Amino acid sequence: ILDAAPKDDLASMEHPLFSLSTKPDTRIREYNHNGNSLTITPSVKGLATIHDKDILIFCISQLIAKKDRGEEISRTVHLKAHDLLVTTNRPTSGVGYERLRAAFERLAGTRITTDIQTNDKRVLTGFGLIDEWEIAAKNDKSEQMVSLSVTLSKWMYNSVIGEEVTTLSRDYFRLRKPIERRVYELVRKHCNTQNRWQIGLKTLQKKCGSSASIREFRRAIKQLVEHNYLPDYSV
Repeated sequence: ILDAAPKDDLASMEHPLFSLSTKPDTRIREYNHNGNSLTITPSVKGLATIHDKDILIFCISQLIAKKDRGEEISRTVHLKAHDLLVTTNRPTSGVGYERLRAAFERLAGTRITTDIQTNDKRVLTGFGLIDEWEIAAKNDKSEQMVSLSVTLSKWMYNSVIGEEVTTLSRDYFRLRKPIERRVYELVRKHCNTQNRWQIGLKTLQKKCGSSASIREFRRAIKQLVEHNYLPDYSV
């Protein structure tokens, strides 16, 4: 469904599951906030990044669009690689397909242990961000992916079933800096039912999952305020 509105799940918008680093991040991360706990364990290839999350957003968007049409859905989503790349504002050249494969490997390799509630269920559970991915076909001449299948984790799929999602601006995919994407997610989640949201800098850094010093983080936020180009919101 090419015109599916971008949808993001509220749980991963609220909590820092994804790395903001542009280099392989192999730290085990612990996060506790308001009674919710997370342990995020990377594979040897590093934690899944905020840009890798585009794949999950695309899959969730497809499932919600089909659900709204009354079609049956399942945890496994079948898609065309080109559609995914175009929708998420990624290059459709060879490098775009190479980055896509690397993103799948990080998503499958990143393990989450958490008791965060989804679809009114709170259980201690461990899972990968995706259970399985498969290149279903290849173009023999170009060696580019043609069609793919992605199996979401049960935890992520519960958010779809419970419709614990919200719509993102399509311009979200034009945000290049990881901190911009993460702040937009938090603002979008918290301003979904209110016009204004206020948060302290240290708490914001914690919720972003930033490993920068507080001085570096403050500088990044000041730059974001100066440019003030988050879709739909003023910072």
